[in-house]
Amino acid sequence: MSTKPPSLTERRKAATQLDIARAAAELFTEHGPDHTTAEEIAERAGVALRTFYRYFRSKQDAVGPLLARGADRWRELLAESEPSAGLPEAVERAVEESLKASDERTAEGLRQTRALLRAAVADPALRAVWYRVNQESEEKLVPVVGRLAGPDADPLEVRLAAAAATAAIRVALEVWAGTDADVTGPGSPAELAVGGLRELVGGMRLLTR
Repeated sequence: MSTKPPSLTERRKAATQLDIARAAAELFTEHGPDHTTAEEIAERAGVALRTFYRYFRSKQDAVGPLLARGADRWRELLAESEPSAGLPEAVERAVEESLKASDERTAEGLRQTRALLRAAVADPALRAVWYRVNQESEEKLVPVVGRLAGPDADPLEVRLAAAAATAAIRVALEVWAGTDADVTGPGSPAELAVGGLRELVGGMRLLTR
């Protein structure tokens, strides 16, 4: 099924939101959320304060698009899989590919996520944004898993598979953020996520080979 490409206005809006998100992440990393204001984020992003509030309700909410990029990436990778590839293999491959930091852009995104997750430990509002992003990602993942699982798949099993995959990535990133492990190699997000996924899906028919 084809998807209508975003309009120029939608692309500009998304680009502005991402610029604001990057500015917020930089300032949170430098000073912490408590010592960062919406005005400072808007100034760093080069937008008016009213533009900031047009897109975001709070300074913590501003990092949502940045945190969601990784989830979007792995979901897109999974969506590119063919049903014949097998759901367990497709899910594991997409998780590993999206987190393995094979280029500097992905590596930098992981480092930004680590910094934000560390800041979120002492900031409930920032944690709430992280949990919201993961919940939204899980909901968007359900139809992707459903397509790969086939029309006869049990809807409950499809939902559980989407939840397990989302949880494996979320927990892996949270655990990794609490360590000094690199973006690649032992203890990396990709290694932790694949290992966690295998632990979670041991009793699930859809994700068991």
